[in-house]
Amino acid sequence: MGALLGLGVGLGLVLCWSAFVVPRTPRSRRPAVRTEALLARAGLGEVTATSLWALCGGCGAVVALAAEVLTATPPVAVAFGVMAGFLPVGILAGRARRRQRELAEVWPEAVDNLASAVRAGLSLPEALAGLAMRGPEALRAPFAQFALDYQVSGRFGECLDRLKDRLADPVGDRVVEGLRIAREVGGGDLGRLLRNLSAYLRDEAHTRAELESRQAWAVNGARLAVAAPWLVLLLLAFQPDVIHRYSSPGGAVVLVAGAVCCLVAYRLMLRIGRLPTERRILR
Repeated sequence: MGALLGLGVGLGLVLCWSAFVVPRTPRSRRPAVRTEALLARAGLGEVTATSLWALCGGCGAVVALAAEVLTATPPVAVAFGVMAGFLPVGILAGRARRRQRELAEVWPEAVDNLASAVRAGLSLPEALAGLAMRGPEALRAPFAQFALDYQVSGRFGECLDRLKDRLADPVGDRVVEGLRIAREVGGGDLGRLLRNLSAYLRDEAHTRAELESRQAWAVNGARLAVAAPWLVLLLLAFQPDVIHRYSSPGGAVVLVAGAVCCLVAYRLMLRIGRLPTERRILR
């Protein structure tokens, strides 16, 4: 019993000592990391997450103030302010999706250009740098930066890593890693590898485009169903006798319940009708 008591006291002293001596683990930066990843996918890697959050807060505050002046109803002003605060994130997510679709469409052409350059006798770094002039318009800027990086450092692997960060695209990750392996292993199969990769990417993009066109009705229907109640509420703002009813606690409860129902229904509709999205597992 004495040994057990001594062990407990010793353990307590060690824990007290560790609280002052052992360095703290840095807090997780997951929200910032997710925001930076979204900015990179949208092609805005130079914008910081703090700037985006500041924009969201500014939009929400301005719209909430305008709605308060128009309706003199705080719950309605807060509701529209919250929606406006999330508007930049929604626009950014839409831009990221459009950019990913655009890159998926032009990657087969870029790989064909690489295969032609390799067949003509150019080295792999020279072929990649040539995409800055001969490649698709959407990919010229990242490959121009790759050419500059390789000209300055001459380190092919590090330049490929920076290229992946600029592209922030899962298809680009696969292409870059395939080129890295081909560069390290060597051999004369690089041309055939690029041609097979181009054919695969072209078939994948064609199939996905057909599925997205059939899925568009579900997405548009979900957006229309979510936007309709809030458009009606916006029209009611021009009728003071009606809109002031939402100033009561019961009106605030109705607004909160409606917002929760709209959010849950929208997310559920998108989850049912969404296509599997490729993640960047080769970062």
